[in-house]
Amino acid sequence: MPSRRDDNYVVQSDENGYIDTEHMTRSQRYHQRNNKPKKKGHKLLWSVIVIVVAIIGGFYAYRKYTNAKQAANAIYSSTQVTKARNVSDALKKKRPISILLMGTDTGALGRDFKGRTDTMILCVLNPEDKKMTLVSLPRDTEVAVYGYEDYFPSKINSAYEYGGSATAVKTVQKFLNMPIDFYATINMGGLEKLIDAVGGVKVEPTISFTYDGYTFKKGKEVNMDGEKALAYVRMRHEDPRGDYGRQERQRQVLTKLAFKSSGLTSLVNQKFLSTISKQMKTDLTFDDLLTLGTKYRVATHDMDSDFLQGTSEMINGESFEVASTTEKQRITNKLRKALGLSKAKTGNTLSSDNDVNISSEGEDTNYSNDDNTYYGGY
Repeated sequence: MPSRRDDNYVVQSDENGYIDTEHMTRSQRYHQRNNKPKKKGHKLLWSVIVIVVAIIGGFYAYRKYTNAKQAANAIYSSTQVTKARNVSDALKKKRPISILLMGTDTGALGRDFKGRTDTMILCVLNPEDKKMTLVSLPRDTEVAVYGYEDYFPSKINSAYEYGGSATAVKTVQKFLNMPIDFYATINMGGLEKLIDAVGGVKVEPTISFTYDGYTFKKGKEVNMDGEKALAYVRMRHEDPRGDYGRQERQRQVLTKLAFKSSGLTSLVNQKFLSTISKQMKTDLTFDDLLTLGTKYRVATHDMDSDFLQGTSEMINGESFEVASTTEKQRITNKLRKALGLSKAKTGNTLSSDNDVNISSEGEDTNYSNDDNTYYGGY
């Protein structure tokens, strides 16, 4: 393990808060992970989804082609990872595609810590079924990070810290044995601006609590601006269900905001695109975004939200969420079915086999609700 003492340790970030973890040494990653400021609350598990939905609608309606293309070029950042399957062919044929959505905490509610990415949502867009499937992965989920298996057990949110978006994609693919076609990462500050841009969202709180100076009463609908909405979805410790209750509130606000955003033409302007270009990174190209806007937009009309359920365990003095093999298999089945892929056993991040099963033709695709018996592991 790298030493905790390193007097020459320096980590640089760019003007938008993105840290180049791709070129950090293991020692630097260790210091980066263990010397972070301690912060109350957790990150939103839905920020990236809202932006992606808005962009899909935006690129569909936006007529100023040059400005839109400039914005798309600004947010493009390849992982340099070979795709598990031919994504260009999938888009061309309007087949379901998957996106790994990740969120950083830069700029949200006045916070200025740079580069921490610890929220993940798997999104599957299926234009034929006109359905979008969302699965949240708890930030403390126990895994072996791809390429850093010697540090097992690790939390899934450390994958980005160790090796950036490429390592995060590889880890999640191996964890669930499903292909990830694209990724998208966004700073939290952009979400607050988006909520304000739509005039806020009307939400009926699921529980009563006070957080960050805001008071919420169960069952009393209220219009929330960006800052208040972030406070509503951030609270965790006063929720009897903990992080899982927080995820439910996140999905609640997401549904309200996503549908409201999709019909708001005022979002589709140069100021909006300029803001997004400073907040977001993705390997979706301009042409990919146009395809999503024209052929996949219908998939955003119906959302199926879910999450990986784990059990809290203390391991080596740290709190982890450990998902059972049965639960992992349930999520693998759900996501592979949404992608139109054949049944396959869930993944194992400690396995030496790094291949991802992408079979979709001539295989058994009869998914039953109780067929979660495959052995997977971590």
